[in-house]
Amino acid sequence: MKRTFALFIGVAFLASGVSAQKIKLVSGKLGFLKSEKSIAIEYDYSQMGVGKFKSEQDYLDKKSDEYNKKEPGKGDQWKQAWKNDRASRFQPKFEELLNKNTEKLGPVFGGGASGTPVVMVVKTTYTEPGYNIAISRAPAMINLEITFKQNGAEAAKITLKGAPGATFGGYDFDTGLRIGEAYAKAGKELGKFITKMAKK
Repeated sequence: MKRTFALFIGVAFLASGVSAQKIKLVSGKLGFLKSEKSIAIEYDYSQMGVGKFKSEQDYLDKKSDEYNKKEPGKGDQWKQAWKNDRASRFQPKFEELLNKNTEKLGPVFGGGASGTPVVMVVKTTYTEPGYNIAISRAPAMINLEITFKQNGAEAAKITLKGAPGATFGGYDFDTGLRIGEAYAKAGKELGKFITKMAKK
């Protein structure tokens, strides 16, 4: 019964997160993407707020200090894992779902592409880590600002707000897992949006 209730709460959270997600073409047009074979991706986390903290560094300092007080060294390990998750978990999930949903468009996004005329800069402006303490849980959530640069000049900009991240099974106790799912969701929705808008 408890597991069923927890699952119900998780699904409710996900449903509310999906409905709150918004994606918008702020400037430019995306038709030029159809003629590209590969598009490099750059990730920017330099001005990201986390939870109730305006600065990611403030969040990391507080959480790592709390963990270190409970167990010396644990906070330092946690902080390093937080950083490592970007390249090992978040970015691969984002690119996998992005490419899966842009197959009909043509270009391959990321994949170590370099020297390409078009670069997509994915800037994470906000991350909500969410939580899962078994009896209560809330999904992770991210806001992104995506800028396309063509030969160094800004060609288009997209904002994506409220991409939710959680698993339906209710076992997403790991923060990195929840945030990774948010990047997967963002990649999926961005891929659909780009494909649609590039045809206009």
